[in-house]
Amino acid sequence: MTRYLHTMIRVTDPEATVAFFGLIGLQEVRRFSSEQGRFTLIFLAAPGQEGLAEVELTYNWPPENGEGEIYTGGRNFGHLAYRVENIYATCQALLDAGHTIHRPPRDGHMAFVKSPDGISVELLQDGHLEPQEPWASMPNVGSW
Repeated sequence: MTRYLHTMIRVTDPEATVAFFGLIGLQEVRRFSSEQGRFTLIFLAAPGQEGLAEVELTYNWPPENGEGEIYTGGRNFGHLAYRVENIYATCQALLDAGHTIHRPPRDGHMAFVKSPDGISVELLQDGHLEPQEPWASMPNVGSW
């Protein structure tokens, strides 16, 4: 039997990334560090999704590409996607924490943000919300 376990992304600042995903509603469920391997693995999940659908943050010490640089090319991938209870409240929490909403939820359904390491995260509204300002008039920023 095949079962989805997790998606791994490489990160350069684990605590900033854990805080970022916390704004979306994910929580740290376990952490493992290997002194010999010089890495830390941090697993995150939405409440009730532990062991079912997790994100594994891999922090190499120091990062493979140099301190503080974002992984590029084939070292990351398209995007992660999460269904949220209120897309407007989630985007506002991210915005208030200093993150850019690259594709605002103009339609009340979908938005894109990036993690501190440039990983694109799609947010999808659970159900339907009517378009609201200021989101409905916000332009896209950069790429997602």
